[in-house]
Amino acid sequence: MTTDPTPVRLAGGAQGFNWLPVFVAEERGLFGRYGLNVEYLRLGSVDKVTSAVRDGTAELAITPPEGAVTDYAAGGSLRIVAANSLRLPMSLVARPGIEDVAGLRGKRIGTSSLTEGTALYTQIMLGEQGLAYPGDYDFALAGVHTSRWEALRKGDIDCAPQPAPWNFLAEREGYRLIGEVNDAIPEIVFAGVIGRDDWTATNRDTVERLLAALAEAHDLVNDPTEDALTLPIYRRITTPDAPDLAARGLAYTRDMGMWPKGLAVTAKAWEATADLMVRSGLLTADRAADAAGVLDPSFLPED
Repeated sequence: MTTDPTPVRLAGGAQGFNWLPVFVAEERGLFGRYGLNVEYLRLGSVDKVTSAVRDGTAELAITPPEGAVTDYAAGGSLRIVAANSLRLPMSLVARPGIEDVAGLRGKRIGTSSLTEGTALYTQIMLGEQGLAYPGDYDFALAGVHTSRWEALRKGDIDCAPQPAPWNFLAEREGYRLIGEVNDAIPEIVFAGVIGRDDWTATNRDTVERLLAALAEAHDLVNDPTEDALTLPIYRRITTPDAPDLAARGLAYTRDMGMWPKGLAVTAKAWEATADLMVRSGLLTADRAADAAGVLDPSFLPED
């Protein structure tokens, strides 16, 4: 008797470079082996992704964690059940004529959200260089990294945090890389797997199977001997017309330690996430310790 695979709707914003393990799992047949049929919902912004999990449009999502944390702090049902990526392989990319961070004073910086992800990283980086928000610069909602790149090229924004390999693509076209996000924030929950606690509790077996498949995919992505599988996928979802930049971007992110073994959120990554949210005004200092309750590692595969 054949059992039909379990459907799972998995949401994301851009579903780009940090989704590499997902697409590796798909291509290697790991989801099928674990009895899953994964439907991908590409929603274009992190805010929409958080909302989709909250309202049940999606069962799970791979997305920055801030929305789930603020939801939990407000008594909501969102939880982080795993880490997808714990590093920020991004550069601050500025248009020609802006030579350093100081040159961003009075400029417009593109981001995908004002309350999650890139805007928060940028505030921390620029704050360390003496630029405060609001006041010294403005944010412009320019969408995910591919849309930010187009906005940069059109002159609609002056700067944007751009992941590899788009940072290297911009550099090749004459744009300036004026700072590395990883230097300012060495370890953080860049993207987590989030779900609603009532759904995850009812569908524990499904969540465990999905995370087991992703953990195997993380091992493949982290293994350079598997590049015959991994690099073509990375190239396809990043820079299909620039194989040299794709190879450079994959090495850059892997060497940085972006994809955590076993999908666990480390203590250091969580502390950095909570600290960043406090510093950005998204979480009060007195709630930071309690906010760790948003983490539910009980679904992770055993070592």
